[in-house]
Amino acid sequence: MTVHTLNELLLVCSLVLLVAVAAVRISSRSGLPSLLIYLGIGIAIGQDGIGNVVFDNAELTQVIGYAALVVILAEGGLGTKWKEIRPALPQAIVLSLVGVAVSVGVTAAGAHYLVGLEWRQALLIGAVVSSTDAAAVFSVLRKVPLPSRVTGVLEAESGFNDAPVVILVVAFATVGPVDPWYVLVGKIALELAIGAAIGLAVGFLGAYGLRHVALPASGLYPIAVMAIAVTAYAAGAMAHGSGFLAVYLAAMVLGNAKLPHWPATRGFADGLGWIAQIGMFVLLGLLVTPHELAGDFWPAVIIGLVLTMVARPLEVFVSLLPFRVAWQEQVLMSWAGLRGAVPIILATIPMVTGVEGSERVFNIVFVLVVVYTLVQGPTLPWLARKLNLRDTDEAAADLGIESAPLEKLRGHLLSFAIPGASRMHGVEVGELRLPAGASVTLVVRDGTSFVPAPSTVLRRGDELLVVATDPVRDAAEARLRAVARGGKLAGWLGTGGRTSL
Repeated sequence: MTVHTLNELLLVCSLVLLVAVAAVRISSRSGLPSLLIYLGIGIAIGQDGIGNVVFDNAELTQVIGYAALVVILAEGGLGTKWKEIRPALPQAIVLSLVGVAVSVGVTAAGAHYLVGLEWRQALLIGAVVSSTDAAAVFSVLRKVPLPSRVTGVLEAESGFNDAPVVILVVAFATVGPVDPWYVLVGKIALELAIGAAIGLAVGFLGAYGLRHVALPASGLYPIAVMAIAVTAYAAGAMAHGSGFLAVYLAAMVLGNAKLPHWPATRGFADGLGWIAQIGMFVLLGLLVTPHELAGDFWPAVIIGLVLTMVARPLEVFVSLLPFRVAWQEQVLMSWAGLRGAVPIILATIPMVTGVEGSERVFNIVFVLVVVYTLVQGPTLPWLARKLNLRDTDEAAADLGIESAPLEKLRGHLLSFAIPGASRMHGVEVGELRLPAGASVTLVVRDGTSFVPAPSTVLRRGDELLVVATDPVRDAAEARLRAVARGGKLAGWLGTGGRTSL
């Protein structure tokens, strides 16, 4: 199929997007990560499929893939809660550095001695598949609430390990001799340090600006947040640091800064993340040539077995040994090392640089990701249940509080709906004990709005409008969240909030 006009291109793109969005429903019902659905769409419209679209531009795929990864990492960082990730940070950092080294070494050795690949190709595959994918992991586990200590490690690891893996793949894909290991370690340390410093600086400066400057329209806040995150990537890359680490850290700072209009910003970023994933995976499906995969199927299966059954468990065991993590959690983290977008995108780097055998490397990685996602994805929720790793505190649902600044009035409007599992249900307005300068001014219940009295009892599904002066805005939000978690006695019973409120 050949596209001749802009109208035809728009028609094809819109149809693909509609099919991909509909596939999300199939993914959620089947338990399969959505990446497989999108890859299947790309293959179906490719040169061996019904669409017969010929696409073989690896360089363009790499550029678009990098742009999509920036958006995906930004969306992941915005959704990362600091209170969950903070205790897991040391473990995630060790997994992202020491763990990656173990995984690369063991997987490369298996590819060389069991499959017969040359050392450069084996090292490339070992490095490419050592990066885990948060989107793939949590698209499967979203129906299985895990303890925050487990999700914190998995989420932080997937955000951090992209950076060292990209550095290793670029080093191994460079034409000529590979740098000695100590040079690679030095490069990784320097680039990570530069990326972390720039990411944190851009994140804090951006958060400060957005909290103190009222934009003329609420719709500008989501755009500004994503622009700041992308700026962090660009600044980090231009400074010869890790742009991927910079964008993730900047987005994480922004996501925990209590910015105005946060629910709208979060929804906007989530939508962009979906578009980035859909476009990237469909493009990767177009790039692959299915009839060329048959010869690399069994090598991919063998390398995947080494990675899944030896390299990943050893990586987790060695990295978490100093932290005395329970064996059940280690087993789940080992099996939850899903590979998704990043490995396939990184497999295009040696194709662009012209490394001998790079097409075979790409095919092996593609087959490995698809096969082991099919095996691991549907079994992850089952394994979490068998290991008894479910978060029992499901009632502590957080509030999606949206804040709109009133710059001229030196105040804020806080609006939120009471979730079904919230312990705010049954609490009287007066029992919220909001600080002086904050008040519940409006309640919407069953489509009817009214001004509440102090004795008004709040119910599930109620929508509340709270007005707070600028000095007590943070304290009012903290108190509301504490009551949502601990009920009317929050603060006195150690469930969050301040007892003086």
